[in-house]
Amino acid sequence: MKKGLFVICVAALLATGCKSTGNTEEERFIEDLLGKMTLEEKIGQMNQLCFDQPLDSIKAKIRAGEIGSMLNIDPKLIDEIQKTAVEESRLGIPLIIGRDIIHGYKTVLPIPLGLAASFDPQVVEAGTHMAATEAREEGITWTFAPMLDISRDARWGRIAESLGEDPYLSGELGAAMVRGFQGEHLSDSDAIAACVKHFVGYGAAEGGRDYNSTYIPETLLRNVYLEPFQKAIEAGAATLMTSFNDNDGIPASGNDFLLRTVLRDEWKFDGFVVSDWCSMSEMMSHGFAADRKDVARISANAGVDMEMVSQTYIEHLPQLVAENKVPMEVIDNAVRNILRIKYRLGLFENPYAKPGKTSTIYCDEHLQTARRAAVESAILLKNDGVLPLKEGQTLAIVGPMADAPHDQLGTWSFDGDKNRTVTPLRALQTDEYNQVKYIYEPGLDYSRDTDTSDFERVKSAVRRADVAVVFVGEEAILSGEAHSLSNIYLIGAQSELLKAVKSTGKPVVMVVIAGRPLTIERDLPYADAVLYNFHPGTMGGLAIMDLLYGRENPSGKLPVTFVREVGQIPMYYNHNNTGRPAQNEITPLEDIPLEAPQTSLGNTSFYLDSGKDPLFVFGYGLSYSTFEYADLNLSSNEVSATDTLTVTATVKNTSVVDGTEVAQLYVRDLVGSIDRPVKELKGFQRLFIKAGDSQTVTFKLPVSALAFYGRDLKKKVESGQFDIWIGPNSAEGLKGSFTVK
Repeated sequence: MKKGLFVICVAALLATGCKSTGNTEEERFIEDLLGKMTLEEKIGQMNQLCFDQPLDSIKAKIRAGEIGSMLNIDPKLIDEIQKTAVEESRLGIPLIIGRDIIHGYKTVLPIPLGLAASFDPQVVEAGTHMAATEAREEGITWTFAPMLDISRDARWGRIAESLGEDPYLSGELGAAMVRGFQGEHLSDSDAIAACVKHFVGYGAAEGGRDYNSTYIPETLLRNVYLEPFQKAIEAGAATLMTSFNDNDGIPASGNDFLLRTVLRDEWKFDGFVVSDWCSMSEMMSHGFAADRKDVARISANAGVDMEMVSQTYIEHLPQLVAENKVPMEVIDNAVRNILRIKYRLGLFENPYAKPGKTSTIYCDEHLQTARRAAVESAILLKNDGVLPLKEGQTLAIVGPMADAPHDQLGTWSFDGDKNRTVTPLRALQTDEYNQVKYIYEPGLDYSRDTDTSDFERVKSAVRRADVAVVFVGEEAILSGEAHSLSNIYLIGAQSELLKAVKSTGKPVVMVVIAGRPLTIERDLPYADAVLYNFHPGTMGGLAIMDLLYGRENPSGKLPVTFVREVGQIPMYYNHNNTGRPAQNEITPLEDIPLEAPQTSLGNTSFYLDSGKDPLFVFGYGLSYSTFEYADLNLSSNEVSATDTLTVTATVKNTSVVDGTEVAQLYVRDLVGSIDRPVKELKGFQRLFIKAGDSQTVTFKLPVSALAFYGRDLKKKVESGQFDIWIGPNSAEGLKGSFTVK
């Protein structure tokens, strides 16, 4: 046992107040430890195993120095496993303990797509910090989040885990998640290492089918898909995960251009890279590697530092090094990267959880954080005057999602306790809402249920009520990894239930609780109001009631485009214009004359059956307040690449209700060396404005933020004309223009 020397060394270094990044003492510590390691111990650090083997077998491998990280351990065993590494292995190197803490540990937040709807980096950072606090308390030191895949296809189940379709929003909120997970110092007792994933392009999987191939040319890769990853790295993300997909024929876990040229050489990333679950060995299925030995060679040389689960490194790296097919320097650099993060996490000095202190799990502060996140993540899509509900009304509570405590938590909620979930029905049984009179008739037992035999009972209940609130959506299992859909309507008999309720003539509020943007156009005529919630987590029911009763004012905005029909996919706001963009006047399919001439409908880019527009645009969201934009002003109409343009507008709350508006800044580069999008988000601000008051919203836009990668693959600002908007969403707003010299 050699741990004493290292503990003394780290304690001495911490006493000097050394900093982590680029710290000489840190690197000296790493080099000293690296110099004591055998090749087998080095490769052991590069090996991550799942806790799915007998405990004695795991401990034996840890003692032999064959494991550097574990994931999915029962928290009750973490300290026992860690003790084996620290006190019973030759060098006493602690393990880094990983777990999927995607949107909360025990106290569950809205799914990431819901968090993105808040357009609020502060609430996102607070929520992920809450998750880190609960997880570190139990000895977990690493999470596999945030997922920053740009997601433009709602058929893809993992859109639930994304931050939406826009690289700017994803980057800003991804950086907030990194800050929340990692805190001020990774070594703090309320911090865990973040892992940005999946590097890169996974969200563009063909057909929305999970794990599928992508083809993203380098200009698009750099201008869209890489941007949020770079922002997360700049925010200090400790680790990064490779993707399952191949892009242009090269699997991500074997892509040296991404992992070395971009990540290390260009971005100067000094954390470590982990593969996704068996994504390295799956390169054989891709047809990119001949066998498991070839897998180890390709991934090690490409820059994958740690292998998740598939164990080709342990099996084959010793021989590959002996054969000079993997240089020793590749191994050493990988181990340096891993040890560096363990050092920054403070694991050499404090490897264990700290039992006995007051637990933060499900504490009041965390429950309120989750409730606030759920409030801000809800999007009001329609309101014909039925909302907010009035005190004294009797409600008919209908639908399978009214009391679905497991499904409300959403995908990747391994540790959330459904018994702690406050569903909308349970919210009505709390002290806050127990004065509300309601009749509960679900009508359907779960979202896929097709049994309509209870519909007459439902209609009878609705007739005895003043308002029907129909809770529809998706079970948690219908979104997330490997849960893609080719049709994304309300599933089962939910649309039929909504029609049955509406047939009573009573006002209908449709509350959607789902993991993706569903195609709900066919359902809108049967709802007087629509409140959309991306699986809202532990406190979602109370948040929904707060919004329905006007105790909170909706402020969420859509982080993704809602299509009318699945056949419109992919449809996203920041698209290129095409040479023949659709015109405003389009002949409906049913109005096309018989034997109409071929060119009579206009030769432009649209669908004969669903037109040119989505159902709801990116950035859209209503409020109980109304807001008016006026007085757009630019600090200059001509700027240079080194300037900062100040853009202001007045936003007035024209209603009698205090509310929060998310003001959004968009630009368009009218002429570029490659086609540029019709709009790009470049800023957003949440403005709380009292009824009747006005605020001036000010955006400071560095002209350098207009830079993009052109045909020469160099990032620069190109001179020319630009349009600029400040408005409530991607389709509306005040428009101005300026010139870059």
